[in-house]
This record gives sequence, C-alpha cells and structure tokens, in this order.
Amino acid sequence: MRFTLSSSALNARLQSLAKVINSKNSLPILDSFLFEVSNSGLKITASDNENVMTSLVPLSECDGEGSFAVPNRTILDAVKELPEQPLQFEVDIEALTIKILYQNGMYNFTAQNADEYPHTQAVPDGAHVITMASNSLINNITRSLFATATDELRPVMNGIYFDLTPDYLAIVATDGHKLVRNQDYTVKSDTPASFILPKKPATLLKNVLSKDDSDVVIKFDDRTTEIRFAEGQLCCRLIEGNYPNYNSVIPENPHNMSIDRKSLIGALRRVLPFASESSQLVRFRIESGKLEVSSEDIDFATSAKEQIVCDYNGPQMSIGFKGSSLQEILNNLDCDEVNFQLADPSRAGVIVPTEQPENVNVLMLIMPMLLND
Repeated sequence: MRFTLSSSALNARLQSLAKVINSKNSLPILDSFLFEVSNSGLKITASDNENVMTSLVPLSECDGEGSFAVPNRTILDAVKELPEQPLQFEVDIEALTIKILYQNGMYNFTAQNADEYPHTQAVPDGAHVITMASNSLINNITRSLFATATDELRPVMNGIYFDLTPDYLAIVATDGHKLVRNQDYTVKSDTPASFILPKKPATLLKNVLSKDDSDVVIKFDDRTTEIRFAEGQLCCRLIEGNYPNYNSVIPENPHNMSIDRKSLIGALRRVLPFASESSQLVRFRIESGKLEVSSEDIDFATSAKEQIVCDYNGPQMSIGFKGSSLQEILNNLDCDEVNFQLADPSRAGVIVPTEQPENVNVLMLIMPMLLND
C-alpha cells in the first residue's frame, strides 16, 4: 500500500493527537497511533482507553487501503523536523513494515497490528444532541477550565458541567471557592439534559477546535459523549454523579463596584507577593470612588498597599479574597471593565463583565476570606 500526504499537515494532526496518549498505558498498543487508509483519506486515532480522538488528513495520492498502528514517539520524531514537503508512505501490512520517503532521505521502521487496537462503542441513537459554534464552545471552555477542582472526594467537581435547559445552555465549573457560569442563549432544548465533561477532554477540545463558526455536534448519554468537529471527533467517558445546585450559591448582591480590569490585575500582581504565602489573603477597602488593595505577612513583617479609582455605590466596606483566585478570575474575563457585586464581608462576591459577549451571559463568583481586624 502506498500513499502520499503533506508533512506539515501530518505533523500538525499528530501533535494534537499526541496529547491524548498517556505516558504510561494499561495496553502497550495505546502507545501507538492507529492509521486507517480508505477513500483517499487517512484517519488517525489516539486513545488512552477513556478518551479517543480521531483526525482526518487528506491524501494527495493513494494506492490501496488498510490499517496499521505506528509507535507515537517514532512517527513524531520522524516528521517534526521536516520542512513542508510531500511524504510517501510505503506500507507492507503483512510484514508490518513502513518506509517513508522524503526529499533527501528515507525512514524505515516497524508497524504494529491494527487488530490489537481497542475499538470504541458508539453513542447509541436516541441520545441527546447539542449543536453549537466551534468558537463559542472554545470560549466557554477556556473561561471555565481554571475553576474546576482536583478533588478525590467529590469527583463531579473535577469537570465542566453542561446543563441544557429550555432557555439556554449553562456551562459551569466550580471548586467550592470559585465558580464560573456561562449561559449561552444560542443553544437550548425543550428536553432538559446534562453531562459532566472531564478536564482532559475539555483541554483537548480547547486545543484542537478551530476558532471559527463551524458546527460542533455533541451527542451524549449517561456515560459517554461523542463530539464531532470539522477536523475529526472526540469520544470520551463522562464523569458520573449529580452536580451541585450551582444557581443556589449565587447571591443577589445590592452594591456595585465597577473598575478597570487591567488596572486591578496590575495592582494584584504588585501587592500579592507581600501577602502571607499560605493564605494569599488580599484585603479590599472600598469607599466611594476609591479601592485600596492591601496585603501583609506578619511572620516576615512585609506589607503592600495600592489605591485604584473605581465607581462604587455602597457603604464603606472591607472584604478579603484569595489573591491568586481573584487573579485567575480576572485573567479569564475578556473585557475592559468588570463589575463587582457585593453585599457584606461574609457573602460571596459576584464578578461580571460590564459588557457581556454576544448571546452569552458570563458570571464568576469568589468566596470571601475572613479578615482579622
């Protein structure tokens, strides 16, 4: 069997798919990519037994059909140093040998039997289906990933929750201290449904989806999901269990403080190194027209203080937040100004962009920390 394809196209797909493969696999064959040649196209598959991602690469020439497995390190090292050029593969399926011819040389190495590669179970018909734009899904995942937990006791919080309602699709992440809720009004369903996408496949999607308005089709049941996009598809096992009622922890706070997002990030970056390393506590002292951001570490006798102009309509207040968590929230918002909705020093602060993205309502929440006055 012979086929020819672009070296840069092959390298790009292999680099994306390589992120699926674990450094240690339960099955030795999972250290390899599965190559399947048919209909003048090459389908490449990578798997870790829970996540299976496939990608399609067009072939400029093709003589024959068949499938074989290629050790991932061998093929990655072979193509990553090559400049853009056609690569000609000559594969003997029976003898399991591969020869790759390129402009100034050739590679020879051994293939593995494709029959050993595990096959995934397709999501059955009758499953729930969501269709949304690729760039919208990327943006929602990117805003949410940082807020997922790494909690062995509550594994449901280790993923991103997709909650389909008659009014919108809510994409939610929380670790109990911070929360992100994206409401996408372009996606809705009369039949409510939900699933929890683990962190690894969410990160894979963030890296492989194209930043355009092409359709991504998400088909899911109670245990697995199949996500089809322009360049291929991802199948993965879902996190099972009941996600906490995220809406119940979002308070209605009466006092608003609007402030320039980048100015606040800069102040936090300067003040945070002087906070206690264990608590990372940063104090906000807010009054009309002015926010004072301060930190101190009593053990090392260090402290820092900075003032920023803000627009605030409530009573004077001091409230504490974990500085690193607040930085993450502000870094994952894409706007010039943010609005802090506050009530009192013991109630969670709600942070929203003053200008919401089109057809999306973004809300982030951070729990306060106790101040020792």
